[in-house]
Amino acid sequence: MNLIKSTGTFGFYTIISRFLGYLRDILIAIFLGTSFLADAFFVAFRIPNTFRRLFAEGTFNAAFVPSYTTELIKKKSKSKKFANEVFNLLFLGLLFLVLVVELFMPKFVSLIAPGFTKDLDKIELAITLTRITFPFLMFVCLASFFSAILNSHNRFAAAAAAPIILNIILIGVLIFGKLLNDKLIFYLSYGVSISGLLQIVFLYKFVYRFYQIRFNFNFKITKKVKIFFKKLLPSIFSSGVTQINILVGTIIASFQASAVSYLYYADRIYQINLAIAGIAIGVVVLPQLSKYVQLNKKKEILLIQNKALELSMFLSLPATAALLVGSEEIISALFGYGSFDKNSVLNSAKALYLFSFGLPAFALIKVFSSFFFANHDTKTPFYISLVSVILNIFISVYYFKDFGFIIIPIATSISSWFNSLMLFLFLKNKNLFEFNQVFLVRFFKIVFASITMGLFFKYLINFFKNQLLYSYNFKIFYLIICVLLGCLFYFMVTFFIKAFNYKDLKLKY
Repeated sequence: MNLIKSTGTFGFYTIISRFLGYLRDILIAIFLGTSFLADAFFVAFRIPNTFRRLFAEGTFNAAFVPSYTTELIKKKSKSKKFANEVFNLLFLGLLFLVLVVELFMPKFVSLIAPGFTKDLDKIELAITLTRITFPFLMFVCLASFFSAILNSHNRFAAAAAAPIILNIILIGVLIFGKLLNDKLIFYLSYGVSISGLLQIVFLYKFVYRFYQIRFNFNFKITKKVKIFFKKLLPSIFSSGVTQINILVGTIIASFQASAVSYLYYADRIYQINLAIAGIAIGVVVLPQLSKYVQLNKKKEILLIQNKALELSMFLSLPATAALLVGSEEIISALFGYGSFDKNSVLNSAKALYLFSFGLPAFALIKVFSSFFFANHDTKTPFYISLVSVILNIFISVYYFKDFGFIIIPIATSISSWFNSLMLFLFLKNKNLFEFNQVFLVRFFKIVFASITMGLFFKYLINFFKNQLLYSYNFKIFYLIICVLLGCLFYFMVTFFIKAFNYKDLKLKY
């Protein structure tokens, strides 16, 4: 496996998906802004979408891939049997969950958005929309199962491309936004669930050569499947801790008008880098790392761990620098149109600025967690994540009255750095990781290149200051110019100071 090539493949389709996602959100911002309707839809969308992120973005992989790879090394037929047993239990469990939540949806939404209960119209709308979107949870979790099988066989393209379907459907609905008026949010909600079903169909076409569905509701559960499901819950919690923190933030933010929307738009920006610097690397590394752990190849394990960490920092640190110096301009250029007014830009930019401090930590959590998962250890990252979530809740709740929604990205960043530091210390303590000389040298070079790029990006923003004003309609094109020039500058600096070696592109692990 070529780590950089595989990450690049995963990242390419992820970038396309995120680009379409931004186009979707730009259209939502134009039609809904940060209004009453926007808050209701974002809550309805946030709930199943959080589960999508929890399952689809490497979390289901974390429990499934090491177990499936172990069976695959033993015998192909055993891996198929194991996969089918997991699928059947997963299908029944998800079906039961969806039916129960649909039945008790008013109470469920009240728990997720308790601040909405003060506004009867708002809470009723959120309940109706969530009822429509919630089946997406089941569909996307089953799609994640198919993705995990493909990833186990080092087939990353289809799994990374599947989320594109969601964005295409929602963009299609939004194109007719003016015609739909108030009905727009209902059609968007139906689009969410339909896209989940289509993702299953799309992925099954690719997974068919490795696995075929065999419905068998014989409740005789094997020991291997029991072990898998015991690992699943802690892996979901630990690998998806960033998304859990965002969900916690949504719950708390519901007590302040428009705060849910501010956090949503900020979240959309930093998530694109996280998807590549953390999620993509974690997903790509896990199958090969699990294989090396099973075969006890210590030299190869340390090599791929250090390279994964290096690549994660190479991608996340310059993004952090860019977001810190240009958060307002970025938000304005991407979303500052139509109903998304100047105040919405400023508040979303504040959230983005504070989220960006935690971006390297978000990526490190994904990468460090995969090291534990490859060693069949889901308990350690689970307990660390649990403490970090409690820390996040404590900071957010205690200071929310004084600082408002701004405390949420602060708390998320602090708890994420705590999480990543604890993961690292436990890895060292368990002798599951050690730095090599190459990484240590390149890390400081990457830090230098990132700071230099941040200063250059600030210069570009100031140079195009008039073109990036809120009132300028074509400001997104000037932002793209700034981003492309910034990326080019960064790659040039890293090349000249040898923070990146093009020979790494050909390395196989």
